[in-house]
Amino acid sequence: MAKPGYISAKPLSVLLSDVFSDAYAKQGFAARELVTRWADIAGPEVAAHSEPLKIQWPRPVEGQPQEPATLVLRVEGPMALEIQHASDVILQRVNRFFGWSAVGKLALRQAPLSRRNRPAPSRAPDPKAVAKVAETLSSVEDDDLRAALARLGALIKRN
Repeated sequence: MAKPGYISAKPLSVLLSDVFSDAYAKQGFAARELVTRWADIAGPEVAAHSEPLKIQWPRPVEGQPQEPATLVLRVEGPMALEIQHASDVILQRVNRFFGWSAVGKLALRQAPLSRRNRPAPSRAPDPKAVAKVAETLSSVEDDDLRAALARLGALIKRN
């Protein structure tokens, strides 16, 4: 009886990447990073009460420059007014993420968010780990820079 061949396990994200890409493309997203990294892009305060639904691209008119898209956000009811007031900042952050002026306006849809769990706030690094990393940074002269590098090093080692 012959031995079975080597079987390599593939991550689920690799197997389903085409499925997810098609689903996001139907909602106008060129890439899924806007949805998956929404908290990093919009900030934790905005992301806690909103989520991107789709991007609506206007139809191109021949001979005219391409108009910017509209980002449709699902927003929890009472926070809609706050997010509307912060729309300029949100647009700047989204366009900075894209690297060009892709989105020109926001459209808000008041509804409960689809996710149930909230992103956990990041924990501060352990002071002992920060002190241990800071010992290795004796060549850095600036105290603030040394402290920041020590915190970063402790967070990297924690993960």
